[in-house]
Amino acid sequence: MAERLQKILAQADYGSRRSCEEIIRQKRVTVNGVVAGIGQSADPERDEIAVDGKPIRRKLAFTYIALNKPRDVLSDEGDGTGRLTTARQLLPVPGHLFPVGRLDLRSEGLLLFTDNGELANRLTHPRYEHTKEYRVLVEGHPDRQVLDSWRNGVLLDEQMTLPARIEVVEETPDRTWLRVVLREGRKRQIRRVASLLGHYAVKLVRVRVGPIWIGQLKPGEWRYLSSKEIEWLEQLVQKPRQAARHPRGKPQKRRRRRN
Repeated sequence: MAERLQKILAQADYGSRRSCEEIIRQKRVTVNGVVAGIGQSADPERDEIAVDGKPIRRKLAFTYIALNKPRDVLSDEGDGTGRLTTARQLLPVPGHLFPVGRLDLRSEGLLLFTDNGELANRLTHPRYEHTKEYRVLVEGHPDRQVLDSWRNGVLLDEQMTLPARIEVVEETPDRTWLRVVLREGRKRQIRRVASLLGHYAVKLVRVRVGPIWIGQLKPGEWRYLSSKEIEWLEQLVQKPRQAARHPRGKPQKRRRRRN
């Protein structure tokens, strides 16, 4: 069955789909001895696909890991200086694993790792709107107006955020724990929105990505996903993309072109 080359390369452990597209752009990929181009498809069962002259080998089984990222640990590879610990260094597992989404340096919680580039792309690309759930400790006590503003959408970088689920979980004398469920993941979105609304985020913990929960993992601990969890993820990414929505969640109307 013919598939896009970048998908085939990602499944063969050459990185994410985006990095595989770059390999193709660099003219390092050939199909049946002919240099391949972006957008090209091939049948890995019939065609001879090679990178840098070496035939690829498709992975028959992928690795899926859940990690509770501690505070002050980088989600990605960082600047290469080695001054900070990376989440990947906490996993004593061989192979090229990359994180599914990111958490900023001060944030904690669930971070998925896999060598399945296609699945990672489907889980992280904003157009698929997969949900992520957080526990957020903010300063003060947000009133109903603030919570409703957050729920309906806030102007951030000249674009409204998508509607979100915001619930009060617990209040202390001077702080509030919130449950926040998002369908998007802009850079430091929760912290920035909380600050815009006048409530600084003191602590942020991601507890769920799609159908996968952090469970009883303590900071720094990790586990392999169960076969059932992997099945959930595969079913999730096979669903069609969400319809485009405007900032308050209603379907956008298509504009007619004027001649």
